[in-house]
Amino acid sequence: MKKLLSIIFLCTFLGCVQPSESPVTLIESPTTGDSSLPRLFTNDDGETYLSWVEKSGDKTSTLKYAQLEESAWGAAKEIANGKDWFVNWADFPSVVASNDQMAAHWLQKSALGTYDYDVRLSFSQDEGKAWGESIIAHKDQVAAEHGFVSMLPMDDGNTFITWLDGRNTKNETEPNAMTLRAGIFSPNGSTIKEWELDNRVCDCCQTSAAMTDQGLVVVYRDRSANEIRDMSIVRMVGDEWTAPEPIAIELWEIAGCPVNGPSVSAQGSNLAAAWFTAKGGFAQVKLGFSVNGGANFAQPVVVSEGNTNGRVGIDHLPNGDVVVTWMDTQDDKALIMAARYDAMGVLVNKMQVAETSAERASGFPVVTCQGENIWMAWTETGKVNQVKTASIKL
Repeated sequence: MKKLLSIIFLCTFLGCVQPSESPVTLIESPTTGDSSLPRLFTNDDGETYLSWVEKSGDKTSTLKYAQLEESAWGAAKEIANGKDWFVNWADFPSVVASNDQMAAHWLQKSALGTYDYDVRLSFSQDEGKAWGESIIAHKDQVAAEHGFVSMLPMDDGNTFITWLDGRNTKNETEPNAMTLRAGIFSPNGSTIKEWELDNRVCDCCQTSAAMTDQGLVVVYRDRSANEIRDMSIVRMVGDEWTAPEPIAIELWEIAGCPVNGPSVSAQGSNLAAAWFTAKGGFAQVKLGFSVNGGANFAQPVVVSEGNTNGRVGIDHLPNGDVVVTWMDTQDDKALIMAARYDAMGVLVNKMQVAETSAERASGFPVVTCQGENIWMAWTETGKVNQVKTASIKL
């Protein structure tokens, strides 16, 4: 027995016991210079894209993207740039792709008001080799806030786009609230359909959209006349959108927008949504599951509470598990967190992925699943902001 213990002791110090593989593997970023506002997107063919914004010394903002090639990012490609863009830590551009079709959006100032900006769209029909002239998603021609966009490619080559629309906020009388709108756009940028989905929503929380096998869904922070700002969902059933329904009745009353939107992911009829709430000043990240395309949700799971500032992301793994990401706070730092839950809401694993600043410039960490692979991106703040990317194992 003593001899056996001696062998184990020697093996430990001579390298017989190998250290476990790190659960976080940083990937060389395709970004250069001052980069921020990352987004990740994986399509049904398993192609993964990273988009971000780079800022130059002459105040030009440039939207770029790169495609994942096995476990490394390909060359960065430019979509558009401008000196009159609205660049905001919480309202960021995006890129989606399916087959040869790609779509991109960014925000461009429309007038002198701080929040007077439009949603600009551009489309490519040749895998990003050439991009069409940009168009404005909304047709109201009102100098007001338009943004917080979510996009999804559709099977017919068209693109579904939903956004917050402030055309009514410039009215002196009712209705004068922020609205949620959506449209379907052809590959050449023509508007095929457009809808108002909700006539009173929170002003500056991100939207999130997904495609279930029963149709499109949009999840967002609603806003009642009494300033209750809980999460709501609208669903396309047939050719019609349902009335807004709450995901969970929390009755969070807050007079201003928390700038903390939800994230939703679909897999067949299964839908999972993550969101932030702080009723009574107590911060929580929650996770809700639906097995019928969002028609109703089970009691939500608390992912994090107390020292958390939300900024959530979510995606499905092939076996039905979901990966949720968020930020916890620790003094002036933000801990970028990730957790894996099974389809019943049982925690599988949880870990810290990275550390960044808790200030607004650190933005929102994002996540996507490509088969069994989990990819994340976030902004590391400093004298020059940098987009970081990594693969994680949960």
